[in-house]
Amino acid sequence: MAKSVDEFNKKRLRSSNITVVISIALVLFLLGLMGLILINAQKYSDYIKEQLVVNAYFDENFDAKDSAKIAKLEEETFKKVQTLAPVKKATYITRDMAAIEAKKTMGIDSDALFEENIFPSSIEVALKPEYVDPAKIDGAIKIIKSVPGIVDVKNDSTLMVDVYNNLSRILKWILGFSILFLILAVVLINNSIRLKIFSKRFIIKTMQLVGAKRRFILKPFIIEAIILGAIGSTIGILALGGVWYYFTSQIGSAFVQDNNQYFWLIVLVLGVGVFISVLSTIFATWRFLKSNVDDLYYS
Repeated sequence: MAKSVDEFNKKRLRSSNITVVISIALVLFLLGLMGLILINAQKYSDYIKEQLVVNAYFDENFDAKDSAKIAKLEEETFKKVQTLAPVKKATYITRDMAAIEAKKTMGIDSDALFEENIFPSSIEVALKPEYVDPAKIDGAIKIIKSVPGIVDVKNDSTLMVDVYNNLSRILKWILGFSILFLILAVVLINNSIRLKIFSKRFIIKTMQLVGAKRRFILKPFIIEAIILGAIGSTIGILALGGVWYYFTSQIGSAFVQDNNQYFWLIVLVLGVGVFISVLSTIFATWRFLKSNVDDLYYS
């Protein structure tokens, strides 16, 4: 009879641990997925912002005999523009290149309409994402325009503002959902741990009644919480990695190439799983340590 009771208790304990691990894994999988989406959304947002370029133009009025000298000056100006704080990338476009691009745009194959290169040479500047901010872009343009040799800087400011505002709005929504999932992770993991501790409330109180100190009673529960949290987090991370690998292989793109960000996401997910498990265990166990014996039947 005693053996059957022990076996029943072991099965119930095993089932309780499995339930907690699965709960932690599922919740952290969703939390990690939102983290991946947020990381890649931020990078994709920066990529789109970098495609919004401004064009810095050189003076187109000069004597043809000075063309070699002007070309050298433009090259020096181009190098200076590349070193400016707001500049992410700069591309030097010569008059010949500008003419070729104009022909492509207008669908013209012949040189009949172009007796000479009527288009000025320029620099196509991709700004750093933070300088695409409507509050900073005017200052960035002034910095570029102040470089000797640049006579004009043009950009489609309306398009930039619209794109920036839309991307910022999307990122805020994703960030909001990520915070919501973090809160849900805390609540769901906490509830799973509390149910597990609740099933052991009589054991906790019995240990206390026979003289065990609170620290002694807490220690095995905390160790178990660390183990269950780590196992659940690891399963969630492995599932997340598998799903993300399948997704990126299907679309043929790895999105963010910076493995450091993935590493810190893994550390965050693992840390959240262990931290919440331990914290929930301490609070739930402490509650029964402070309660009276009679309260255990009505908790």
